[in-house]
Amino acid sequence: MRTQLWINSQGAAGASGRTFDVLDPATEEVIERAPAGDAADVDAAVSAASAAFPAWRSLGAGTRAELLHEVARKLTVQTEALAELLTREGGKPLVENRDEMGWSAACFRYYAEIGRSTRGRVIPSGESSQLNLVLKEPYGVVGAITPWNYPILLMAWKVAPALAAGNTVVIKPSEMTPLSTLAFADIFDHLPPGVVNIVSGFGREAGEPLVLDPRVRVIAFTGSLETGRHIARLVADQMKKLHLELGGKDAFIVAEDANLEIAVPGVAWAALLNTGQVCTSTERVYVHERLAPEFVERMTEYARGLRLGGGLEPQTDVGPLIGETYRARVEAHVADAQARGARVLTGGRRPPSRSRGYFYEPTVLVNVDHSMRIMREETFGPTIPIMTYQTFDEAIRLANDSPFGLGANLYTQDARHVKQFYEEVQAGTLWVNDPLTDNDAGPFGGMKMSGMGRELGEEGLDEFRETKHLHWDFEGGGKPWWYPYGR
Repeated sequence: MRTQLWINSQGAAGASGRTFDVLDPATEEVIERAPAGDAADVDAAVSAASAAFPAWRSLGAGTRAELLHEVARKLTVQTEALAELLTREGGKPLVENRDEMGWSAACFRYYAEIGRSTRGRVIPSGESSQLNLVLKEPYGVVGAITPWNYPILLMAWKVAPALAAGNTVVIKPSEMTPLSTLAFADIFDHLPPGVVNIVSGFGREAGEPLVLDPRVRVIAFTGSLETGRHIARLVADQMKKLHLELGGKDAFIVAEDANLEIAVPGVAWAALLNTGQVCTSTERVYVHERLAPEFVERMTEYARGLRLGGGLEPQTDVGPLIGETYRARVEAHVADAQARGARVLTGGRRPPSRSRGYFYEPTVLVNVDHSMRIMREETFGPTIPIMTYQTFDEAIRLANDSPFGLGANLYTQDARHVKQFYEEVQAGTLWVNDPLTDNDAGPFGGMKMSGMGRELGEEGLDEFRETKHLHWDFEGGGKPWWYPYGR
């Protein structure tokens, strides 16, 4: 297991020599100690990335593509080892982390190809002697600050397009799950020195120096709204390019014509994947009043039958939360809802059978409303709060009644509902009858307080490219036809 920083293609203990514990959330035991990088390490990493940028930018797009394909190949070979490590430090069931490795490899393959072929365009010119080109150029050094819930996948969503566009990168992983990212250095080690660098550590000591370094021209961050706002304030004077994905409070509408055989497990999947610790987790469920009694009964039974356990236990359906702070937030949201009149039908507690680990039972709540924290703030835990509605217009209004706008889901067979849903719901990604699926070619990102910018798709590549317009009169030498003087 690699537990060193990765700077200029070399392992490093860190300038201070300090380390910090990485815990297994299923057992609360220390897995390993990771280096606590600081401003000196960030400076070294940014210096290496800056020095590597001119040659990486000048490298042919086809060569860069082959190097990114090699990242995907090596990741595929090391899937099992990385998935197990990520399960130990992050808590997701092993099967989910195997999926994460596969999705990450696919992302590198996708950007290898569109980075090879998407460079700009020719646009119409005003005169026959003129040529107008739109050029796409890399920014330079990109700082990628990645979260703990999908540390490899969300790193890939940033690093793959950044590299494909010709940038170099410094990665700062979450201090909750740094080990899998540090281990990824072995997958990047065929790249030229300095093209990818990894500095683990805490936000104040490592994250802020990366954000503030004027040589870093783009900050790509996934995390909390509070931290995203802090980053924006830090770089306001620099006018630095920011790419921020700041979470959500996603709604799921179950229409009157929904098939409950499909809708109940679908909503549960969307709400409880990775123990509800997904940026696009369903955190608000709106069910037509006619279906509500049967939906609630089925959902309660379904949630009650899910098996809690450590991610390496083969029968586990729902793993632990990442830490005590996060479990305490879930407990506070449930307690607030109960104090305001909500009823817990199943769950709502720490499992009695688990004395260690940050476990919390899948929880179904009814009699909720928008005065409650569980319907307003991001919970990021295994909760399914259910409200009823009478008309589809009301369901749309409820879905939009949130400061967030990352994603939203709908189950229906009515094309009129689908049209109204995609036209009126204020969210960056919409799913109809197929919750929480990804498509590397489809842009992902939020509206309102859920952030700015898009990941994936050509839009995700453009997040890491400057646009330049070239206007060229190739005959040259003469005065333009519009020149007003000297006639």
